[in-house]
Amino acid sequence: MSSVEEFRAEIRAWLADHLVGEFAELRGRGGPGREHEAFEGRLAWERHMAAHGWTCVGWPVEHGGRGASLEEQIAFHEEYALADAPARVNHIGEQLLGPTLIAFGTEEQKKRFLPPIVAVEELWCQGYSEPDAGSDLANVRTRGALSPDGSQWVVDGQKIWTSLAHEAQWCFVVARTEPGSRRHAGLSYLLVPLDRPGVEVRPIVQLTGTSEFNEVFFDGARTDASHVVGEPGDGWRIAMATLGFERGVSTLGQQVGFRREWDALAELARKNGAITDALIRDRLVQAWIDLEAMAASARRGIDPSVGKLHWAAWHRGLGELAMDVCGAASTVAAGEPYELDDWQRLFLFSRADTIYAGSDEIQKNIVAERLLGLPKEARV
Repeated sequence: MSSVEEFRAEIRAWLADHLVGEFAELRGRGGPGREHEAFEGRLAWERHMAAHGWTCVGWPVEHGGRGASLEEQIAFHEEYALADAPARVNHIGEQLLGPTLIAFGTEEQKKRFLPPIVAVEELWCQGYSEPDAGSDLANVRTRGALSPDGSQWVVDGQKIWTSLAHEAQWCFVVARTEPGSRRHAGLSYLLVPLDRPGVEVRPIVQLTGTSEFNEVFFDGARTDASHVVGEPGDGWRIAMATLGFERGVSTLGQQVGFRREWDALAELARKNGAITDALIRDRLVQAWIDLEAMAASARRGIDPSVGKLHWAAWHRGLGELAMDVCGAASTVAAGEPYELDDWQRLFLFSRADTIYAGSDEIQKNIVAERLLGLPKEARV
């Protein structure tokens, strides 16, 4: 048995032994559009994982991880998804900020911030998008300036679509710290606590009726001067590196979730008779073919922007197909006042798939300009 197979067998056995009792009730809970589900239970589960050494498996051992190889990380995320284990609550800290600090942080920052991420003691959110700077991230207006004595950064501005900010204790914020600078220049990557004066978090109600992202207002919010990752003014490079980690190996477990959704939808079509419709059958088959192609591309290490375009369009299309399989029943809420079934929630939330984590339009520009070498789009 290879080391990867041994690693896969180890995590599979551990999940089978530990997703029991109170944790068994968490199977399948949480995830995009459902982050409100059993949050405290999922937090307890993830801390249980941490106590047994199953968080941050891809991190180097010296930073609290297992030093798992790429193939072992793939095995971990696949087995986790196959076990129908609950959606992770520490994804942003573990998969985004942690690798960023390991690559660019000071030794002091690593000692301060990495252990609480491994132990799931501090949760993080991502302060990138703003009302006038969503996909146009370089247009951020949130400002950061050093206090007169140089001991703290003082942050003023607004972030939006900040996932799980209402549950997080910290936010990594892209702020303009050089007055008069434009676009990519003059930005800094600041680590800002959310539980101090000058920070207000306002949940945003989504189409699903739930609130998993937020507006975050900074009004003289303060953080230590040492809490800048990289050099001041070099925030764009650090922010882009974080986005690369965001679309990394953890997304492979997503493929397992997609397959589970397709299987359930095909079974529903058989049960309610929708499978007798030739067009429904054709769309189900095409969705299966696209899913297989997507999984194969992910394993080959396809460019993250190409992968994002593929899975976002596929998942949104699956939500549309689900509504057609459900038929007229898809238009009626499951209960008062606005209770949705799984298929309605999938349809509504997947409308955002082509927008969040980099809109389709931005991803297409990246593919055209950076991968294909086409002329850059004219910009004012």
